[in-house]
Amino acid sequence: MAKWVYRFGGGAAEGRAEMRNLLGGKGANLAEMSALGLPVPPGFTITTEVCTYFQANGKTYPAELKAQVEDALRAIESSVGVKFGDAKQPLLVSVRSGARVSMPGMMDTVLNLGLNDETAAGLAKKSGDERFAYDSYRRFIQMYGNVVLGVEHHNFEEILELHKSDLNVDNDTELTAGNWKKVIEDYKAKVQEELGKPFPQDPVEQLWGAIGAVFGSWNIPRAVTYRKINNIPEDWGTAVNVQAMVFGNMGQDCATGVAFTRNPSTGAKEFYGEYLVNAQGEDVVAGIRTPQHLTLAGKKANNSTLPAMEEVMPDVFKQLDAVRAQLEKHYRDMQDIEFTVQQGKLYMLQTRNGKRTAAAALKIAVDLCSEGLIDHTTAVSRIDPASLDQLLHPTLDPKAQKNVVARGLPASPGAASGEVVFTADEAEDRASKGEKVILVRVETSPEDIHGMHAAVGILTTRGGMTSHAAVVARGMGRPCVSGAGEIRVDAAARVMVVKGQKVAEGDLITIDGGTGEVMIGAVPTIQPQLSGDFATLMSWADKVRKLKVRTNAETPLDARTAREFGAEGIGLCRTEHMFFEGDRIVAMREMIMADTVEDRKKALAKILPMQRKDFVELFKIMRGLPVTIRLLDPPLHEFLPNTREEMAEVAAAAGVSADAVAARAAMLHESNPMLGHRGCRLGITYPEIYEMQARAIFEAAAQVQKELGETAEAEIMIPLVSVPRELQLMKAVVDRVAQEVTRESGVKLPYLVGTMIELPRAALLANEIAKDAEFFSFGTNDLTQTTYGLSRDDAARFIAAYERQGIIKQDPFISLDPDGVGELVKIAAERGRKTRDKLKLGICGEHGGDPASIHFCAKVGLDYVSCSPYRVPIAKLAAAQAALTGTDGRKGEG
Repeated sequence: MAKWVYRFGGGAAEGRAEMRNLLGGKGANLAEMSALGLPVPPGFTITTEVCTYFQANGKTYPAELKAQVEDALRAIESSVGVKFGDAKQPLLVSVRSGARVSMPGMMDTVLNLGLNDETAAGLAKKSGDERFAYDSYRRFIQMYGNVVLGVEHHNFEEILELHKSDLNVDNDTELTAGNWKKVIEDYKAKVQEELGKPFPQDPVEQLWGAIGAVFGSWNIPRAVTYRKINNIPEDWGTAVNVQAMVFGNMGQDCATGVAFTRNPSTGAKEFYGEYLVNAQGEDVVAGIRTPQHLTLAGKKANNSTLPAMEEVMPDVFKQLDAVRAQLEKHYRDMQDIEFTVQQGKLYMLQTRNGKRTAAAALKIAVDLCSEGLIDHTTAVSRIDPASLDQLLHPTLDPKAQKNVVARGLPASPGAASGEVVFTADEAEDRASKGEKVILVRVETSPEDIHGMHAAVGILTTRGGMTSHAAVVARGMGRPCVSGAGEIRVDAAARVMVVKGQKVAEGDLITIDGGTGEVMIGAVPTIQPQLSGDFATLMSWADKVRKLKVRTNAETPLDARTAREFGAEGIGLCRTEHMFFEGDRIVAMREMIMADTVEDRKKALAKILPMQRKDFVELFKIMRGLPVTIRLLDPPLHEFLPNTREEMAEVAAAAGVSADAVAARAAMLHESNPMLGHRGCRLGITYPEIYEMQARAIFEAAAQVQKELGETAEAEIMIPLVSVPRELQLMKAVVDRVAQEVTRESGVKLPYLVGTMIELPRAALLANEIAKDAEFFSFGTNDLTQTTYGLSRDDAARFIAAYERQGIIKQDPFISLDPDGVGELVKIAAERGRKTRDKLKLGICGEHGGDPASIHFCAKVGLDYVSCSPYRVPIAKLAAAQAALTGTDGRKGEG
């Protein structure tokens, strides 16, 4: 018989940590903590396979599941000595989701399940605390009513606020048992009004309703959005964890909290977290009450006046600190833990590898190495390459003037300026138009996930360092300031007020997630300085990495930036980008207007010294590292003006009429320029263009060799080759110019001539093309376009629909399509190297900075990837991880 349910608790468990695919992360870790002998309330996990079955079979369950759940419930009853549904000694349970990777707040949870009118009275009598029992009952109705029955959350909040207003109290903790009974009656009446049927009183019905709701929450919008953002497959599903309730809301000797075994923002080895006395777990993360710090150090660092757990519950805190050390040593990683204290006894409810900022991840990995818990290769494999982006963004210029109007908690580091928006939808809408926005909310909820992703920063007026906003922002790498209580937000009026100053939607503000400051207006930023832990980990990555990492650069600034990040050469210098400045564009337009070869050469002669100067700078910066220079690629019409005024300027410079310029633009117009007169086709029809560029390259190389005594390693790339003869003709031009410059300069000029493989035909004819090409560089931007028959500029209009419907897993312009485009890369690599064994292979499209694409490049044996300067560290780390996972099949030269 299939096993669908796994038990845990009482110092034993049927599952283990390595079973997270089946039990989900939460279930696997509850089992592991139980097996370690930690105080875990007993319970059971319904596997992710049931979720898959549930979604595929009309929201029904396997036949054996009901009996297995009943047996597991009986085991809990036996362990804790109370009975599910018993009016006098009721067992209450929590029902929680648990996917194999952490998805904080994305799916649904139900606490205090099993309460009804009878069991609430029984709980009151058993506990001797009527207020606690009815507080728990109202929480259950509110949570179950929303999560399972679909009654909007605000209905319950409005009822509660009305009662508090009538009683003239501010906090939930001020309501008495009698007050809660009246709230409960109003809650039940609202459920009856909304649904036309009463709130369910049968605990078994409640249980199966909650199980179904958790499985169903796998496909609610916020969970789908989170999966898409984090590339979590839809077919993974979630597990359901049913666990005996322990109560942090039974009085002043009870508490609940969330903690990290190290600081998740900085990585410092300090106990970091928050707790609340006489509360349940959702109170801490929801921002309903202001959380208190665990440690005296945390209290002092945040200038809090609220007592720390270390002073309020010193004995329990010592136990918790010991558990912290035990879990970190066992898992060999920073842990995110949840706990409850019931009448002075500590219970552990969850542990998982904690989400952290990129800076914290680096520090934790390096520190764990120095502490002997992990080795260097484990440290390298621990860091998500894409997360390094967080370290490469600007921070506020300390010399800049700042109009600080409020301060909150520094919930996620980094700084951002943007226009204020008050809803997630507005954030997404404005961001889609290219605007930078700061999402301002009283508190965020999982429904805001799309707006948080779209915003450049997040500001909340409520919530602590472990609130939803803080945790999600850190995971996304967004700056976040939480708990800025001086600010009053009126979302309906689309305005926030701070110290009497109104800030309307669309106004500019700046937030600093490292200090908690909120400023009016935009504040200048500075680039980050990378050293210390970053340099240490990157040095470890370099020791295991086989794949070289170059940069795409044509300006000295980009080239220098890339070198600072460790780029090992330039993999793509787009020479056309050099033609759009000042006198260059004028000369370029003169060349286009010329009717004879002689006139074109005269115009090109004006560009030659400018191009030579560019290449001298790049060669000097690269100091002997390879520089791959792509000869002119775009169609000529892109260099011509569009307005009559600009046409008149070109006419004057070229000595022709404005009508002549307009006529030439019309003549050069193409219906589909991407597949038109561009790349080597320009070189075939106007060889003088490529002659000039080759001369500029070789004269620059000769100059650098004379001035510095260093050999400039030029790799000249002919673009858009589809027929071997095209490359033969263009290579002949380059070789001839190289011989000429060698004679003139007296300098021997080493160089390679190769091509960009960006057309399917070129990939298929790679064996023939390799007879003349000394290197291939895969231009996967155009190769993706020509393989799919898809315009990169227009695909965004419908790609999202394709992803939603499962037609494609991911936008192929973001991550390389391994089945189609990747197969062409593989074919070209294999066929090219059959002809030329040491053929140098690289990739220079946007995919060169995408970690998944880099793993593919390593697997098929490319020698290098090339990416934008700020993605060089990401590419280096991804290449190291590819080597560690054994996917690196590199064969050729570096």
